[in-house]
Amino acid sequence: MVILSCTDLDKSYGTIPILKNISFSINAGEKIGLIGKNGAGKSTLFKILTGDLEYETGHIYHHKDASLGYLKQNISYEDSITLYDFCLEEFKDVIELEQQLRHYENEISRHADEPDKLESIMNVYSQLTDEFDDINGYAYKSEVRGVLFGLGFNESDFSRPIHQFSGGQQSRISIAKLLLKSPNILLLDEPTNHLDIEAVKWLEGYLKNYPGTIILISHDRYFLDQVVTKMFEINNHQLLSNPGNYSEFVRFKKVHYQALMKQFENQQKHIKEQEILISKFKERGTEKLAKRAKSREKRLDMIDELERPIDLEERAKLSFSPQINSGTDVLFVKSLKKQFGETVIFQNVDFNIYKGEKIGLIGRNGVGKTTLFKTILDESFKTDGKITYGHNVHIGYFSQDQMEYNPDNNLIQEISDANPLLTETTIRTLLGSFLFKGDDVFKLMDNLSGGEKSRMSLLKLMLSKANLLLLDEPTNHLDIISKEALEDALESYDGTILSISHDRYYLNKISTKIIELTPDGTNEYLGNYDYYQSKKELQSSLDQPFEEEKLTKTQIRDSRKKEKEEQRQIKIRKQAFALLEKSIHELEEKIEVNEALMCEESVYSDPIKSKALHNEINTLKIELEQKYEEWETFV
Repeated sequence: MVILSCTDLDKSYGTIPILKNISFSINAGEKIGLIGKNGAGKSTLFKILTGDLEYETGHIYHHKDASLGYLKQNISYEDSITLYDFCLEEFKDVIELEQQLRHYENEISRHADEPDKLESIMNVYSQLTDEFDDINGYAYKSEVRGVLFGLGFNESDFSRPIHQFSGGQQSRISIAKLLLKSPNILLLDEPTNHLDIEAVKWLEGYLKNYPGTIILISHDRYFLDQVVTKMFEINNHQLLSNPGNYSEFVRFKKVHYQALMKQFENQQKHIKEQEILISKFKERGTEKLAKRAKSREKRLDMIDELERPIDLEERAKLSFSPQINSGTDVLFVKSLKKQFGETVIFQNVDFNIYKGEKIGLIGRNGVGKTTLFKTILDESFKTDGKITYGHNVHIGYFSQDQMEYNPDNNLIQEISDANPLLTETTIRTLLGSFLFKGDDVFKLMDNLSGGEKSRMSLLKLMLSKANLLLLDEPTNHLDIISKEALEDALESYDGTILSISHDRYYLNKISTKIIELTPDGTNEYLGNYDYYQSKKELQSSLDQPFEEEKLTKTQIRDSRKKEKEEQRQIKIRKQAFALLEKSIHELEEKIEVNEALMCEESVYSDPIKSKALHNEINTLKIELEQKYEEWETFV
């Protein structure tokens, strides 16, 4: 069933076209990934679909039962309402129905001695109870808690006013509110921004199982691979689509480009052949051949000449080398600790970095990854431990909010000032590899977008004397094409890289080692993100830490003893959980049986029986609610 479609949609801002002849249809339950360069018109299309923006021509169809939910970027809340109560607002109807049930329960108690009134009250109560069951009324509080926990909030956050949360946290609040609203069409604009890897993985699972239709704008390629069933790309104002995830779309685009190029080349070959024939016919000078030449010219003029297709994936492949080479040993960190006052940010941090390694540093938001970078940059920042820098190590630091530049310089001047020995031709080639082409090189530094400034900052860093690059979320604010240009450059970089990132696709492509930072130390994995993930899954399945090093006999004995105790505790926990689920099932059955009895004339006509049964139902419901609270601690 088609739930949303668009036909020949056009949108311009003044004389500047944004969208041309956009057409697509989306079936109920499909999960669509929407990609394109920054400024291509993705958010514009979302605003048109929601009715927030008008369009010039075309037609949009929504199914009559369609309800749209739109996650916008950069929402700010000033409300003093708590996080938990703010999310409960999505269940106003459920809460009102619950209040009605409580009201009628009191009425049942009040009129227990009045059979005539009681029958009428019981009929309404029975109807409301059925409605409450149909909308899963008993589970809405658990649903709110589950979504908030999944997005990285904890119990202490529930009572905080939402205006006290940071911008990134407020973005997560917007996601929570929208997911709880459960519209049958979700429009998500960069939903993984401000989420750490664990929260993104939770969101992936939630969206994969979401029963409605999803259209999501994202530059997170790994996320797109996990969630979507069809890809849309806006390129040169038009839309290209293909079934499958992002990786399948990349393969499709290569074949599609080759087919377009073949069509273009064949047409150009045909045009050239016709032009040669026309020229020869004219040279012969006979009247008959002149007519034939004229006829061919007319046919040639009628050809709708194809434009040469642009391969957006085509980039200059350059090798980047530091101006100064470091020694083999680059950085050794031993027993590093950092705390502010009584708060320990991290401790027991141990790792070694060697020349040429490309390391991904991962960990939950707030675990101290950026603080670790600052400690490496300034050893005096540490609380305890030791940092040893190797021979000839020069550190370069990339941060989203720390870029020094001359605002009056254009891009060529900015690179030339820092690298006076480079020719303008070389500088243009280098800028081209970072997607600055044509007149882009004459843009003033102060007029660059956030993503363009990030690309310039990274290029300057790779051309500097730095040979150990500390990169803090280098792919933030970059579209997919820019990310891939950066990855090409970093893959060819001869120096050493330590990179904080939540971009799993980037970590897969760049990293030769993953360091996981936790509050109690670090874990190292000799491979990319997929290798790290496979080891974590193996650890989870074995329910014991993965050890790459050999253990002593004492350690093996202690490990086995600990493993047996853990297995015993798991067995006890499973048994307790099974008993709890059985108890919940029995309580629900008792309540259902008693509520059915309440509707029987022999009960509601007898005030004593009715009141006793009503009190028993209330007691069972209180017990059931307590059991559900206990059940939540298991899941």
